[in-house]
Amino acid sequence: MNILLLGSGGREHAFAWKISKSKLCKKLFVAPGNAGTQNIAENINLNINDFNEIKDFVIKNNIELVIVGPEEPLVRGIVDFFNKDLKLTNVKIFGPSKKGAQLEGSKDFSKNFMFRNNIPCGKSKTFNKKTINKAFKFLETMKAPYVLKADGLAAGKGVIISENIKEAKKNLNNMLLNQQFGKASKNVLIEEFLKGIEVSVFVISDGKNYIILPEAKDYKRIGENDTGLNTGGMGAVSPVNFATKQFLQLVEKSIIKPTVDGLNNENIDFKGFIFVGLMNVRGKPYVIEYNVRMGDPETQVVIPRIKNDFVDIILKCINNRIKEVELEIENRFATTVILASNGYPEKYSKGDIISNLEEKNESIIFHAGTKLHDNKIVTNGGRVIACTGLGNDLNSALNNSYDLAKSISWNNKYYRKDIGKDLLKKIIK
Repeated sequence: MNILLLGSGGREHAFAWKISKSKLCKKLFVAPGNAGTQNIAENINLNINDFNEIKDFVIKNNIELVIVGPEEPLVRGIVDFFNKDLKLTNVKIFGPSKKGAQLEGSKDFSKNFMFRNNIPCGKSKTFNKKTINKAFKFLETMKAPYVLKADGLAAGKGVIISENIKEAKKNLNNMLLNQQFGKASKNVLIEEFLKGIEVSVFVISDGKNYIILPEAKDYKRIGENDTGLNTGGMGAVSPVNFATKQFLQLVEKSIIKPTVDGLNNENIDFKGFIFVGLMNVRGKPYVIEYNVRMGDPETQVVIPRIKNDFVDIILKCINNRIKEVELEIENRFATTVILASNGYPEKYSKGDIISNLEEKNESIIFHAGTKLHDNKIVTNGGRVIACTGLGNDLNSALNNSYDLAKSISWNNKYYRKDIGKDLLKKIIK
C-alpha cells in the first residue's frame, strides 16, 4: 500500500525506517521529512497543518494509509477532517480524534480526565490572567518547588519549575500576562511537585483495547546531571531497570486500563498512541502528563526493539483489532544520544555541514533537524541527529551510541555525555 507519514523529526525518521521494512508498504512518502528520510522514502513538501493540501496529495497519489507523527495536526483535528470527507472514505488515518487529542492539547482537559477516572496524579488548579490573584494565593498553599504548566501546546517547553515562591510568582506573571508561551499559556496549571524518577510508557489503543510498547526513560535537561533548561529531550534508554515487572503491572492496573476505559466510557474516538509520562514515587506510579503521539527521542529506542511489522500493528488498531497483536520485543538494550546545535534550546545556528554520517556496528543514525543543501547534509534545527546504539546490556548499548556520537561532526555540535549513566550506578527502586 501507499503510505503517507506526516512529520520531519527524529521520531518520524525512526517510523519511516520501520515502515520501509514492512511487507505491506509499497511506496512511502514523508511530509516534509528530513535528510534521513529521503534515503528510504520520498520527501514531499507539504504543510502538515493544511488539511486540504494533504487531502489533494492523498487523492492524487492513491494514498491508502496516513500516519500522523507530531501532535499539532492531531490537536487541530486532522483525523476528524479525514473521517468526515466523503472523498477520503477509503483512506485510513492513524491517530486520535480532535477530542481525544485534547489529552495532550489541553493540560486542563487532561487533568480533569484524570480526576474523573481516578487516575493517580498530583493535585492542581488552572488559572488565567483574570484569576491571577487567586493563583498567587493558591501558590501560597503549595510547597516548594512549584510546577507551572502552560495549558496548550508549547513544543515540550511549556513547563517551569520554580524553587521558591517569589520566583514562582514572577514566572506565573510572565506566562499569564506577558504570554511567555503565546496562546499556549493563556491558561496555566499550578501543579503539585512529585518527587521521584520519570519513566515514559507507551500504549497503542483502538479506544477499547490496547497493547503496551517497551518503556523508556528520556533526559529532558540540556545540561549534564539534569541541569539547565528543558529541551525536547537529549537522550533516551530502553528498557529501564527501575520499571520492574511489578511496577509496570501497577502502571497498567492503575493508569493504562482506567485511561482506555475512560476514553471508551466518555465516547472519545481514539485510535493511536497514548504516551504516559509517569513519575515513580517510592514504587507508585503517578501521571505527570499524557501525550497522543510517540515521544522524541524515546521513539528512537522503542521502535528498534519492536520485532513486529509496524504497519500491521497500525492497521489492526484502525480496524479495532489491536487485541489480536502479540508483541515481540527485542530482548536487548537500546540507547540514543542526541546531537544538538550549540545554543539549543535558545539561539543556535543552522546550515553547518555535517560530516562522517556513517553508521557503525550495532548503531543507527536517525536524522531530526537536517536538510539537503547543495548536495550536502546540513543542520536545520536544534536537535539534529539521534545516535541510537544497541547492545546486550546497557553499558554496551551506550558505548555504541557514544562511539557514533563522537564520530559525527560539524562546527557547533553539542551533546550530553551522561545519558544513561545514572542507571548504570544502581538499580533504583
